[in-house]
Amino acid sequence: MVTPNLPPEFEVLVSPPDIGDWLSGNSGVPGFTTLESGAPGPHAAILALTHGNEISGAIVLDRLLRAGIRPRRGRLTLGFVNIEAYRRFDPRRPTASRFIDEDINRVWEEAILDGPRHSRELDRAREIRPLIETVEVLLDLHSMLWPSDPLILCGGSPKGAQLARGIGTPSLVVADHGHANGRRIIDYTRFSDPATPWSANLVEAGQHWLPSTVDTVAASVDGFLRHAGMIEGEPAAACGPQRFAVVTDAVTAISKQFAFTQPYHGGEIVARRNTLIAMDGPTEIRTPYDDCLLVMPSLRPHRGHTAVRLARFEGQ
Repeated sequence: MVTPNLPPEFEVLVSPPDIGDWLSGNSGVPGFTTLESGAPGPHAAILALTHGNEISGAIVLDRLLRAGIRPRRGRLTLGFVNIEAYRRFDPRRPTASRFIDEDINRVWEEAILDGPRHSRELDRAREIRPLIETVEVLLDLHSMLWPSDPLILCGGSPKGAQLARGIGTPSLVVADHGHANGRRIIDYTRFSDPATPWSANLVEAGQHWLPSTVDTVAASVDGFLRHAGMIEGEPAAACGPQRFAVVTDAVTAISKQFAFTQPYHGGEIVARRNTLIAMDGPTEIRTPYDDCLLVMPSLRPHRGHTAVRLARFEGQ
């Protein structure tokens, strides 16, 4: 069994960027810069720092802004989301600045956004929301704490999967409906409602704080911009053919004793149905079918949080 209570230690192998030049923005939302092409086209947005310690996306957006990127058509917004959490990022304690009060990527439900409750993240989501309401296609840049293959989370709608096909990389695409403890930006009704034409994807580019993760973010952003017609050319081919999987079970840790039977790697495929993969107190967690894809297993899950998602590849 993986011991659930040992604190993890991670090394930061990339430098957090100085985003001070972009904090004022030009969109009316601090940290959000909108670039106009002057030509008809969609409003595309790329978000970084939805979690304050996931710095690979910020590195890539900072590079684009310093290079003076301009879209060929439409509008392009580059946004740094949880600025306050990022200000607290310390490479000596890199896991401590994911958020301040609560996860800003779990509050994107109208009842919460319109409700009376306040937190620093919820108030920031409300500040961002009017701009998000104008976005037609969105890419949210993330990375992962535990070792895992990069992937695109496309939500549960066909339009999300279509966007992932257009982006092209990472090559693993996973359709899911999010987390039991709150809705992500890509789950916001504007993007998730099948009746709307607008779409959003979330890229999980690899493990936090690795140079290879920054490279994957850059490739995903390039594919997104090309797909949206913001820069010239077709998206580069993914590293191998795209594989699509659908989450059938989201396993939420019910107890503080949740523990995997071994240190699974995200993207690992468990060959046999009914394989024991974890214990949640006295409850066994077993694979529901053959060739079960383990999506982003969290080896130290908090009670009430997603421990792993189980997915079946399309065509199975």
